[in-house]
Parts: sequence; structure tokens; C-alpha cells
Amino acid sequence: MSGTRPIRSVLIANRGEIAVRVIRTARRMGVRTVAVYSEADAGAPHVRLADQAIAIGPAPARDSYLRGDRILDAAKASGAEAVHPGYGFLSENAAFAEAVQAAGLIWIGPPPAAIRAMGPKDAAKALMAAAGVPVTPGYLGEDQDDGRLKAEADKIGYPVLIKAVAGGGGKGMREVHRPADFLEALAACRREAKSSFGDDRVILETFVATPRHIEVQVFADAQGEVVHLFERDCSLQRRHQKVIEEAPAPGMDETTRAAVCGAAVRAAKAVGYQGAGTVEFIADASQGLRSDLIWFMEMNTRLQVEHAVTEMITGLDLVEWQFRVAAGEPLPLAQDQILRDGSAIEARLYAEDPAADFRPSIGPLDHFRLPEGQARIETGVEEGGAISPFYDPMIAKLIAHAPSRAEAAATLARACQAIEVWPVKTNAGFLARALADPDYLDGRVDTGFIARRLPELLPPPDPSPEAWSAAAWALYRAGRDASPDPWRRLEGFRANAAPVLEIGLQCGDRRRRVALGGDRAEAVKVVPSKDGVVAFVGGDAWRFEEARAVGEDTVTAQADGAVRSPIPGLVAAIPVKPGQAVARGQILVVVEAMKTEHSLAAPFDGTVEAVKVSVGEQVDEGVVVALVAAAAKGES
Repeated sequence: MSGTRPIRSVLIANRGEIAVRVIRTARRMGVRTVAVYSEADAGAPHVRLADQAIAIGPAPARDSYLRGDRILDAAKASGAEAVHPGYGFLSENAAFAEAVQAAGLIWIGPPPAAIRAMGPKDAAKALMAAAGVPVTPGYLGEDQDDGRLKAEADKIGYPVLIKAVAGGGGKGMREVHRPADFLEALAACRREAKSSFGDDRVILETFVATPRHIEVQVFADAQGEVVHLFERDCSLQRRHQKVIEEAPAPGMDETTRAAVCGAAVRAAKAVGYQGAGTVEFIADASQGLRSDLIWFMEMNTRLQVEHAVTEMITGLDLVEWQFRVAAGEPLPLAQDQILRDGSAIEARLYAEDPAADFRPSIGPLDHFRLPEGQARIETGVEEGGAISPFYDPMIAKLIAHAPSRAEAAATLARACQAIEVWPVKTNAGFLARALADPDYLDGRVDTGFIARRLPELLPPPDPSPEAWSAAAWALYRAGRDASPDPWRRLEGFRANAAPVLEIGLQCGDRRRRVALGGDRAEAVKVVPSKDGVVAFVGGDAWRFEEARAVGEDTVTAQADGAVRSPIPGLVAAIPVKPGQAVARGQILVVVEAMKTEHSLAAPFDGTVEAVKVSVGEQVDEGVVVALVAAAAKGES
């Protein structure tokens, strides 16, 4: 690119919080914004906030946000001069970037050649090795035969990591700890990679037993200058999905920092990079962070979800930098002018139920409150909206910045404790407990942290006494105020004695008589819900209702062999056939929703009586996908 071309209008080819984030900076810079939206997002905040919004198709991403042709039509119709891809969707699609440029529009991203170079993980690692960037040992060969891959895995040694060549965000990735499990894991990895990226090729890597995920933010301009904006630690992950990110990386000394950041700059120069990018490394943390035990994993040729923590410690607006570099301007600052201040930590608020193995949660946002003034908040949803099964389950990011890591963690934990969302379930309480965990606060983190500490991080099995008390008072007042019967107001009255007020409560399958004469637990936030109330305690949400009478209990149910989908989604695989004998826990149907696979298993030993769905079919929550007939007693 030669010279500068000021950007006066931009189409944002994305949705949710990143679309809102880009709109905010564009508006400050005086740039007109154009949003695109699917049918599911017609009422979304980014649609309302943009200067213009254009519908591009049905709810599924493949019919809307992944339709580059429709996005380009929208850009032409709106008169937009540039396209910002956000992250995800088409942000790392070189063909789309070329199409944008061929249409005479400015692509706010790296050159298509750089995207291609860093897209396939096998080619990217080979390129990095040639540039002197250390890479993880493994198999990068083109031979994708199952037998060859199995032989290479055996040669590398177990545990081994299977990774989709075109993968990212933990999709198309499996850890394999036993040779006997390799082929099944490979099949699942290929299936997920094909669904997410349209490419089922894989590479193999040595599995690092105590890994930390370190990444470096880089920026490059059209004049050939490349700088880094320090590192981030993204080690707190669950199933390879990032949960909590921070900058700087705890325990990293300046020598190691210089080596890692220097390697990231070399990586960017090796591909003629421009714009914002992130070079990701894996560190063997068994001996602390050492430069000789940190290897290149991949490069994300886009802005990252966690870019906000870098902004907080540098005081810079990375989206503004993207606009300026795309317009042909030189980098706003030289390397020695980029300074680091304090610590920043980001927590990802997901629509999921930690108590149900983090199952994605969808539905209306009848009550949605995020804490004001405690942390920086990025979200693309609002009260009255809904969480759909079609997109990523992240609904907000909360970021805290403070002079020290301990202060940032404490601030962010308090913010997560104050989150109120219902009836969609979230991981708010889970996040608060992770941020207050002693090991986390001491910096003893790696990608296995959540799995090790899971029992301490999950919600308690029962609501606290304060939650019971607060719910009881709320239900009592609601019943008293709603009743036309004046005697209702005298409930619990006894002559010549102190009044004793009691109410029968139910929370799930738990029942209790709660006396109202004690502490009203006014610190617990209680809000009304359908036929009951919801109590928010430390980020966790508990729904209470008046206890049903004997005989009305509908909690228990007979195991009838009907296997139901726990969430709306797409049937990705059916590894069994009618008439096949199956064992308890054997996978019958795989349903994909919110970019995650859910394996539905046999409830007991028996025979597959029927399969009610087919691969590629969209199913609703609660739909029976298979029937299993129990094995007769004595059968094995």
C-alpha cells in the first residue's frame, strides 16, 4: 500500500460485542458505521448503534455472517469504504479479504498472503522454523492417512495433541493419552474441524504436560515497521477455550519477555505482516517461564477477544491503530514509546451452566444486569434480548485494571459476583471463585488449572442459608401484597406470643420450611421470576418457589431409554445403528451447538431400538434422538 487513504465509513462484518466495540472507536474517530445482521440479530445492540444496518440472511452463520457475497453486496449498497471483520467468521479468510480489496474497498486486516501463510498450522510452523522462531516438536506431514497419523503419534509418544490444520479457539483439537484412543479422537477431531473450518486435515504435536499459553500482541504498518505490545497469559482454559486472560504474564522476567516478544516480531516480519496480530506460544511451565521452553504454536491474523487487557496496560486503542494502519498511516508509536502500566485481567462471561458440565444455556434474557463502575464491560446483548444456539456462547467480557495483579483480580472477582442474569445460566460465580483461588492469586497457573480446581470452582450443591432466607421473605411479601384477603397479612399471628412466620420453599428438588423471624439477608439480591423468585449470590443464581404439596412433585422420572437432546443444535454424527448392542455411556448421537459438540450417551446397557434423527438435521431441546431398550437381566 502506498500513500494514505482516509477511512470515512466502515462496514463491520461481524456481530455481538466486537461489533459494538468497533462502532465505539469508529464513532469517536468520526467514521460512519454500517452493521450487518442475521434474522436472529434483528434487535441486537450493534444493529441499533450503527449508523446503518443491513440484513444479510437467516440465523445460521453459514447463511449470513459467513456469506461473503452478501456482506460485499451490503458494503456496496451502503457506500462503505472499508470492511472491518472483527474476529471469528470471515476475519481470517484470505479469499474474502481478496474479494474486499478487489471490490475497491479497504480491508482492515493483514494482507491475504499473510493470512494464507499463517492459516494452515503445518505450513505456518515450517515457515516459523525457517525464520528462527522455536516451534513445538511434532508431525506436520501432508500424508493424512489414519494409519500414518497413528504411526506418527506412536513415534512422538503419548500423550499427544491432535490439532486441526485450519483450527483455532480450541476447535478441532484433542488430547490423546492412550494409543487405543487415538483413532476415535482423530475421527472426532476431523469431524469438528470439517464442521467449523471446512478442512479436516490435522497435525500432531508433543503434548506439554504443564503448559502455559503465552501470546504476544504485534502490530505492523505498510512501511515495514513491526512492534510488539507485550504479552498476555491465556492459560486459564476449559476444553481449550479461554476463560480468563491477563497481562503481563505472571512470573515472566524481563529476559524471557524480551526473547518471546522478539520472536513474535520476527514471526510477523517473516510473512510481511500488516495490522493487528497475535503470535501464540506454548510454554512448558514445569520449571517456570524460560525462553528455551517456549515454542511457537500459531498466529492469529486478526484482533483477539482478549485485546482489551493489552489496551488497559498500554493505554492504547488497538481498533484505532487498525483503522490508521489500514489507511496507510505509519504506526502511531515506536517500540520504545510503548509503555506498560500495572496489570489487567479479563473474564469471559459465557452462557453456560457450570453445574451441568458447562452445557451451553440459551433463551431469553429476562433479567440482565452487569456491574457498573467496577470494571470495563464489553457486551453485545441486553435485557429483553436472547441467547440463541447459532453463535458463540460468550455474552460479555469484564476487564479490570489496577497497579498490581492482586488488586486487579480482587476488583474483577467483585464485579463477577455482582452479575445478575436469568433465566439464561452463566459462569459468573465460577469466574469469581477462580479469581479468588489461592493458586491463581499465587500465579500457579497452567492450562490444567481449571480441571484440577474444578470441585472448588463449581457452584455449591445447595443455596446458602442467606439465599433461602432472602427468597422466603421475597415470596412471603409477594404473596401478602398480591392477596386480597386481609387475613393473609396476619399469617403466623398467635395471641400472647411472638409471631412465628414460616413458608415452605422449593429450589429444584430441595425443599425446606424457612422461618421468617430471623435475618432477612438483605445483602442477597432477589428478583421475581415466573411463579417464584431468583436469588443472586456471588454470581450464582438460584430459583425458588413455594413448595408443592405432596403428590405434586415432578422432579423424578423413570429412565425409559429415551435419549433427548439437552440443547437445540445440529446433529453432527451418529456412530451407532438400530439393533446395535451398546454399553452404558457409549456415544449414540453427537449434537453440535454454540460451536461445541455434545455427546449423547446410552443411559444403560442395552440395544439401540431406534435412531430418530439424521446427520445434518436441526433438533430442538428435549427432542428424542434415540431409543435404547434395556438389556435383559443376566445379559452382558
